[in-house]
Amino acid sequence: MSRTASPSSGKPYGVATVCRIWRVARATVYRHRTPARPIRPGRPGPAGPIADPDLVEEIRRVLHDSPFHGEGHRKVWARLRIAGIRTSKRRVLRLMRGNALLAPSRVGSPRGPRAHDGTIIPDAVDVMWGTDLTTTITGQGQAAVFVAVDHHSAECVGIHAALRASRFEALEPLRQGVRRHFGAFAKGITRGLALRHDHGSQYMADDFQKELRFLGIESSPAFVRAPEGNGCAERFIRTLKENLLWVRTFDTVEELRAALLEFREFYNAT
Repeated sequence: MSRTASPSSGKPYGVATVCRIWRVARATVYRHRTPARPIRPGRPGPAGPIADPDLVEEIRRVLHDSPFHGEGHRKVWARLRIAGIRTSKRRVLRLMRGNALLAPSRVGSPRGPRAHDGTIIPDAVDVMWGTDLTTTITGQGQAAVFVAVDHHSAECVGIHAALRASRFEALEPLRQGVRRHFGAFAKGITRGLALRHDHGSQYMADDFQKELRFLGIESSPAFVRAPEGNGCAERFIRTLKENLLWVRTFDTVEELRAALLEFREFYNAT
């Protein structure tokens, strides 16, 4: 119709005039006049430097060679970058999910509003440390394992094992970290540092709190029934269990303590 000539002027009506009279959008006309483009299979965008099947094999190699268990897609992506393979985190996640290579995770039950809506990660190191304890079995019986972790870098600043889970043993990881990160052990030397801990009897004890005040450490207990507030120490303990406590046996507490110190150096380095 747009090409039909007007009897009075002898000129074609044109698309604009016809669409205005018929009350049809010109975009609709042009879309129907243009042949549809064939849909290409696969994901849009430029192809990566390595094909998906080859990248899956590289991911499997990284998981096999990694000294740690339960590696997630972000750590795999970082190790691939170190190996010279550049790709995106979303692609690594997609391939690991599609090939059942993701670490198993537990889905918690739904909860109401959380008491901690902010973040527990500070902007610098030696601003907040987290401490917690777990237990393991040795040839001498059950032993307590105490840890201290920097909330910014996730570095293990101190680790200790003892037969008794007392308030005095709970201070040992902090003493290790203070000597290592602040160069000495003196009154007020760690002023500006906060310590996140739960409401366990060891951490709420008078002797423990007095030592914190002596060093200048601010006590920062987590919310009651909210272990996420101490999540950095909790996550390190999971890594410690998966890579040491659950895969090795120890005849004595001293053997366990030496293995913990060795694991701390290995963990911080890798």
